[in-house]
This record gives sequence, C-alpha cells and structure tokens, in this order.
Amino acid sequence: MNKTSNSLSGRDLFSPSIAALVGVIVNYGGTFILVFQAAKVAGLSPEMTASWIWSISIGVGVTGIWLSYRYREPIITAWSTPGVAFLVSALAITPYPEAIGAYIISAIGFIFLGLSGMFERFVQRIPPGIAAGLLAGILLQFGISAFGGAEVDPLLVVVLFASYIILRRFTSRYAIVGILIIGLIYLISMRQADFSNIKLAIALPVFVVPEFSLHALLGVALPLFIITLTGQYMPGMLVLRNDGFKTSANPILGVTGLGSLLAAPFGASPFNVAAITAAIATGKDAHEDPNKRYIAGLASGIFYIIVGVFGVTLAALFQILPATFIATLAGLALLGTIGSSLANALTNPNGRETALITFLATAANVTLLEVGGAFWGLVAGLVAHVMIHGKFHKKQYKLSRVQQAEQKQ
Repeated sequence: MNKTSNSLSGRDLFSPSIAALVGVIVNYGGTFILVFQAAKVAGLSPEMTASWIWSISIGVGVTGIWLSYRYREPIITAWSTPGVAFLVSALAITPYPEAIGAYIISAIGFIFLGLSGMFERFVQRIPPGIAAGLLAGILLQFGISAFGGAEVDPLLVVVLFASYIILRRFTSRYAIVGILIIGLIYLISMRQADFSNIKLAIALPVFVVPEFSLHALLGVALPLFIITLTGQYMPGMLVLRNDGFKTSANPILGVTGLGSLLAAPFGASPFNVAAITAAIATGKDAHEDPNKRYIAGLASGIFYIIVGVFGVTLAALFQILPATFIATLAGLALLGTIGSSLANALTNPNGRETALITFLATAANVTLLEVGGAFWGLVAGLVAHVMIHGKFHKKQYKLSRVQQAEQKQ
C-alpha cells in the first residue's frame, strides 16, 4: 500500500461505513438463521442462545477491529457459515458441553496453524488467475440471486435495480447506501417489514464448562476445523489478495483462533476471516483509495459489537427483512467485485483456461465428503494448472495491471 495522508474527511468515513453496514445486514439477515437452527437442535435455552450471539458477535467485532487497525487493511472477521451449517446436524448427537470442548480444540488448531506459517506459504503459491476465478465462482450465486428474487417479489427487485442503475449513473459512490435507504422505505411503505414490536434487551454471557471426548474430537472438532479452513479462511484470504491487500494469513489465523478460544466457553463457534461480506468492503465501492478501506473493517467491528450487546433483539431485527431484499442488496453490492474478479481471472492468456476451470467448478458448488464447492473448485483449478503447466513457482501472487493502477490512485 502506498502511504497517504492520515487525515480523514467525513466522506472518507461515510462510504466505507455504509459498505460495512451492508455487509453486516447481509451476514445477519442472510445466514444467521443457521445459528438459531443449531441452537434449537441443541436444545439451548433462550439465555444460552443469547450468549452464543453475544460471544460470537463481540468476538468477530473485536478481532476485526484489531486486525483492521493493526494492518490498515479491511480485515473483516465473521462466523463460519458452512461451519454453523455443519453444527445444525452435529449438535443433534453431541452434548453441548462436549461441543464447547470441540470449539476450543478447533481454535487451538487455528492458532498453531498460524504460528507454523504453513497456510500462508500455501496461499502465496496459488496462481492469481486461479485465486480470482475462485472468488468469482463463489460470488456468482450472489450476483444471480440479485435478479432471481424477481420470481418472489418482482416489484421490489425492479425498484432496487432501477435505483441502483440511476444512482450509479449520477452518484456512483453512494449507490449502495442509496438502494439500502430506498429499499427500507419501500418495505415500510408496503408493510413488508414491521419493526414496531422490536424491543431492545441486553444479552448476558453464560459460561459453559467444556467437556472433552473422543467423539467430539473426531465428530465435531476435526470436521469443523477442515470446513472452516477450506470454506472460509481460504476464500477469505483470496478476497483480500484479489483486491491487493497482502497481510499474511499467519496473524489473521492467530488472532481469530485466540478470539475463538476465549469466546468458546460462552457458546461461540469458531470464527474466521470473512469472505462474502468482506468482498463488499474490500473493493472500490467501499472507497476509491485502497489505503482508507480499513475504515470498513473498523466500522464492521463496531456494528458487530453493537449487535452482540443487544443479542437476540437486533438479530431478530435483521431477520424481519425479507430474504429477497437481503439477496438483491448483496448481489448488487457485489457486482463490481464479481466483474473485477472475472477480469483478473482472464487477464493472463496462459492461465485463462485453468482460471475458467476454477470459476466453473466453484460456481457449480458441489459438496463432496461434507466439504463445500469452494474447496473442490480450488482443487480442480490447481490440478489443472499442475497438469498443464507442470509446477508452481514460489510466491506467484502478483497484482494485475488493473490492481496496480488502482493502488497508484
């Protein structure tokens, strides 16, 4: 990153903060229902469910703020969506104290992986075209969902899309905040979102004494570690790399692992660097100057902490928003990232085919052996690269011409 002035204007704070807010809304409104499903399967009381929300929200908030401030990059952390999805089935057959013990073991695993440096060395050897193709494949479904919701609520999608096009034409920087405000006004006026019954209540942490067992180690800790590593850490790191941010994975693994370790006794499942929601905050739509996008990481952390303090109340608030609104908002917010990822994937003619293989295999989103499509898309691309080009070279990641030009702005 080039050095820039330390002074920040109101505009510098506004745009990244809105990108962060959109990411938080998408995260809670789109995937947090899985936490409630897992809590119900585990038979947790409302107090223990609130403690889970408190601990994981504050955990990702604090770690995201620290990492973003320390490295001046938008390093946003979040819970593992595929990991929580796995817990929906795992908690049905695992006593909750043993699950807490499994969370602790997984967190320790991430700490040691960060200390070893092995994961960072692997990330550095992934060809940039494959990394961009992986990201584009992951985000493709979100872009499609921006328009797929027209089958459910065509008027809402048309209103958001038309607003986005007009705002991009006249005030590109504020297009996302514009459609967020217009969408909320539309939902309230059409009585599709009723916030009148929402009451603020502060959540309190509940300490659970962890228990350790071989069943929880093999049936929860190990799968959760693998799913989180392949389904969240890998794409999350490549999101950062794709937009030119080069902080090592080692401190990110270490800090999120330590945070997960401290939060686990209060119910938090392991958390990690964000992928999908991070992509909303790492691109040009968050701020034209890459050196000021770290503000989005700070703002995200603050929003997460606020949600954590009020626990179930604000989580329920986000879930009042219709799924079509969340999906369309996320898809439109990610259009720029999807486009730049595809452009970066196809920039190098020699690596175009393997990047395309990675993109298509990832977009297919095939789950095998309980491991998601992002991992198998990466495997397909790397295998194709080795077979066609023969080998990898050390530290292959370089910024594309587009990214280099952006960094010089």
